[in-house]
Amino acid sequence: MLKYKSKKMLYRLFLLVLMDGLIITLSGPLAIYIRYNLFFEPGAITFIEHIFQYLPFNLLITLGAFVGFRLYQGIWKYASASDLVNIIGACGVSAVTQALGMKLLHLSFPRSYPIMYFVILTAGISVFRFMYRILGFIQSRREGMLKAGKKHTMIVGAGEAGYTLLKELQNSRFVNQNVCCIVDDDPGKQGKYLRGVLVAGTRYDICRLAEEYDIDEIMIAMPSADHATVQEILDLCSQTSCKLKVLPGLYQLVNGEVSVSKLRNVEIEDLLGREPVDTQIDSIMDYVSGKTVLVTGGGGSIGSELCRQIARHEPKRLIIFDIYENNVYDIQQELKREHPELDLVALIGSVRNTHRIYNVFETYRPEIVYHAAAHKHVPLMEDSPNEAIKNNVLGTYKTAQAADRFRTSRFVLISTDKAVNPTNIMGASKRLCEMVIQMMNHQSATEFVAVRFGNVLGSNGSVIPLFKKQIEEGGPVTVTHPDIIRYFMTIPEAVSLVLQAGAQAKGGEIFVLDMGKPVKILDLALNLIRLSGYKPYEDIDIKFTGLRPGEKLYEELLMSEEGLQSTSNKLIHIGKPIEFDEERFRQQLEELDELSRRDDSGIKEKVMEIVPTYHMEESITEERRI
Repeated sequence: MLKYKSKKMLYRLFLLVLMDGLIITLSGPLAIYIRYNLFFEPGAITFIEHIFQYLPFNLLITLGAFVGFRLYQGIWKYASASDLVNIIGACGVSAVTQALGMKLLHLSFPRSYPIMYFVILTAGISVFRFMYRILGFIQSRREGMLKAGKKHTMIVGAGEAGYTLLKELQNSRFVNQNVCCIVDDDPGKQGKYLRGVLVAGTRYDICRLAEEYDIDEIMIAMPSADHATVQEILDLCSQTSCKLKVLPGLYQLVNGEVSVSKLRNVEIEDLLGREPVDTQIDSIMDYVSGKTVLVTGGGGSIGSELCRQIARHEPKRLIIFDIYENNVYDIQQELKREHPELDLVALIGSVRNTHRIYNVFETYRPEIVYHAAAHKHVPLMEDSPNEAIKNNVLGTYKTAQAADRFRTSRFVLISTDKAVNPTNIMGASKRLCEMVIQMMNHQSATEFVAVRFGNVLGSNGSVIPLFKKQIEEGGPVTVTHPDIIRYFMTIPEAVSLVLQAGAQAKGGEIFVLDMGKPVKILDLALNLIRLSGYKPYEDIDIKFTGLRPGEKLYEELLMSEEGLQSTSNKLIHIGKPIEFDEERFRQQLEELDELSRRDDSGIKEKVMEIVPTYHMEESITEERRI
């Protein structure tokens, strides 16, 4: 097979050289013929004779120039501007050397001949070299118009990214798109054609054009656009029934990675209505370098992302601690692959086990602790309140005590907006955790802080994966209440806030993220259905199931008693801790421990006594909105 391919390549090279020789041979006489207005006068015939006398030298030198400019090494199916530059350079060398050579041999020629020869030779070689690509383009366009079953596609953005994407869609045999039109807001591009495709309108014409061209899929190629612009375009696109894909970011264009494979489906976080939080992690992460770091709950959504980001900043040792072995195994294997140099310890155990957690601290002496271990599902904890107290409150207390005893430098608690005026035992338990941190900070050399944020998109058990699964199954999509609203953030945002807290900690703070406007869960469901290419209530139904036990219509980030202090990051604030009787609180923790061990049915009432902002009866019928 290899021998066959070699013979085939030599045969093609021979034909290519032969055709080049023919073009070189004909370019000289043709230049003279044109110079004399398409008549062979006696003077013209003399010049042609001189050209043929010099032809052997010209062929040898020109073919050598073609070799030097790599005209026999290119893949002409993908000929580009750089290949054209090489052609021009080689033909220029040919024209100059021919003129000098004929002068040396006293062979006369018209003064305009070298320029005309250069133009004709360049045109002939270029047309011949690019003919394969031209014919392939015509064939692909013909197939695109004739082939049934291709997706009618609209590209939003006629810039560099849009052009590159369009070129790949047209050239690739492995995609099934027929680009029908392009949309761009630049007035100078309106009505123009990009690779044969009309720039048919602006963003405000998307809905009209989608119907006019019967568009199946919209591809957004605007990697440098700001978040607000992309959101507005996504809002317009979501009014159609088209599937959407988006080019991820500017770095893809800078790195030359713009391609069909880099397109991703539009995620619902694209419509959250705020810019991503930038905590400038690289500039603040020096404090973990060379340190022993422990992440409890390290196998969970937040904990595993913490481990990933910490591992990038050269800790002395990273310890993953979690009760669920499958999650620990997954993140352990991932970090081993990505960071083989990392001193990684993966441990199985529960923060509820006093002896186990103390043993971990005594053995490894962590300098920084991120406490992400917790039960978080509101309805499940309503049915098992004692487990919420055992794991969240007492687990936090025991871990904090171990950090104090073994002189940990910093302890960062992962909290939630559900801790504010809680209407469920999960939120109340997290408020108790914040109180534990505040109390421990006053009596310990360890810097204890808490980080409070809203719902995390894409985390285990969150609403978006549930909606996607329901849509894949054909519906219905279940929403508890038409007016329920929530704050949302992405997992990387949540983790960046936690790391920021660790860097800025002085002790006792509750860090709070300004997450912009809250989002209606119903709007998320509607947008996700549309972005999946379906029509709400027609293709996919929406069913309202009613508020679940302990669930309220809205979440808050600050209690009325808490003040708000700004930080160097304008989207991150510090809530002023609420004062309470810490000695009395310590006794109440012991009482909670005793009640939870007995699985006492009155555990919620005891929590209400300790957390005055916790009101169980408020959750089901509350109709307040932000």
